[in-house]
Amino acid sequence: MISRRNDRRGDVRGARGRRIRTAAVTLVAATTLGAMGEAVAAPSVPLRTDWDAIAACESSGNWQANTGNGYYGGLQFARSSWIAAGGLKYAPRADLATRAEQIAVAERLARLQGMSAWGCA
Repeated sequence: MISRRNDRRGDVRGARGRRIRTAAVTLVAATTLGAMGEAVAAPSVPLRTDWDAIAACESSGNWQANTGNGYYGGLQFARSSWIAAGGLKYAPRADLATRAEQIAVAERLARLQGMSAWGCA
């Protein structure tokens, strides 16, 4: 009888240990997949975006560009995009903002919708 009791204890302890290990592995996997899911779901902005190169392509590098085509500034913001990304904090239109201000708004816009806002990106 003693041996049966010890066998049961071993089984219980072994099962408990397996459940704890399984729970830990599941938690780590869920955390990893959750973090990856967020990274994939959010539009990404390259760590070092060359805004001057994009401006060179979009507006020939003219940060005050207003050619009447409905897009403004060096990065050729549509007025709606400028407003949506918080550009009114700096100026009514992108062409009236500084280069640094346009880049700040562009980084926010890129976080909101990705780099697809710029054909030259």
